[in-house]
Amino acid sequence: MPIPLRVRRTIALFALLALLPLTWARSAPPVKMKRFELTFEALPLPSQDRMAAQLGVFHLEQAWHLRSRTHRFGSFSALLMRPDGEMLALSDSGNFLRFRAPGESQQHSKIGRLPLSDGDSKEDRDVESATEDGSGTIWLGLEGLNAIYRLSPAFHVERRVRPESMRDWGVNTGPEAMARLADGRFVLLREGFEGWSDRLHPAVTFAGDPTENPTGQRFLFDGPTGFSPTDMAQMPDGRLLILMRSLIWPMPQRFAGRIAIGDPRTIRPGQPWRVTEVARLSSDLPIDNFEGLAIVPRADGRLTVWLISDDNYSPLQRTLLWKMSVDPAELP
Repeated sequence: MPIPLRVRRTIALFALLALLPLTWARSAPPVKMKRFELTFEALPLPSQDRMAAQLGVFHLEQAWHLRSRTHRFGSFSALLMRPDGEMLALSDSGNFLRFRAPGESQQHSKIGRLPLSDGDSKEDRDVESATEDGSGTIWLGLEGLNAIYRLSPAFHVERRVRPESMRDWGVNTGPEAMARLADGRFVLLREGFEGWSDRLHPAVTFAGDPTENPTGQRFLFDGPTGFSPTDMAQMPDGRLLILMRSLIWPMPQRFAGRIAIGDPRTIRPGQPWRVTEVARLSSDLPIDNFEGLAIVPRADGRLTVWLISDDNYSPLQRTLLWKMSVDPAELP
């Protein structure tokens, strides 16, 4: 009698887990350096037809594998575009990477440690979300603590708060996506699901800077089934693009992604906020654990959408950078 597919997959998984320690034992860990280095390997892309079938009106222009042997590189969970055009990637270990787009000079690129805590506890440094204003002030969402930190443009911690509306968001399922809206409001989405739901996520809005006034209004984020939000950013027309992901295979980890769109003007306290799926990130494309998204308006009215992945400091994963473009008039 043939062995069911589910059983075969389970056997294969246990066999793989048994062999992984032997593989790693034979493989010396890569040498880390204090001197900064960063390389971009351009990746081949599928045909336009195959990409369009997944990405819809989004056009994937280029994709790169980012590599570095520098200490603190990797595990990036949020992405911001600085006022000077520099990109800022933030990691769940409280580190930062400042760099410019591939092809531009990396003379002033830098990697370092954010002054979030004097200790090395992951809970005190677990940055999962970030947003900023036009002055360069940054707000960080920390998982575990379920806290919000405000940093000056020079990365000095100015204020920090643990809002009551986020206290029950869990240790490893906290504020994964955050955006400061053009009207001054803040929106935060929890990674974890609401109860037994596979599509609803607890979420909260703040009328202004949450470190100044931490009183928030709760609502529910209603996204694609089985996917969790990992980042979001506001478009010039006021709508939000939300990046989402799902773990589809545990070892080695394999992921799928989604991009959704929603109008924050329709958020109502205590009610589900339904968003619309507009792109799928599948294995047909060069993907990994995408957790960071940033938007840059273009002179022609289109938008450049940047994505960055979190490699979890794993040799089996990659730090990928995508450059996409989209005409917001073509989005629903």
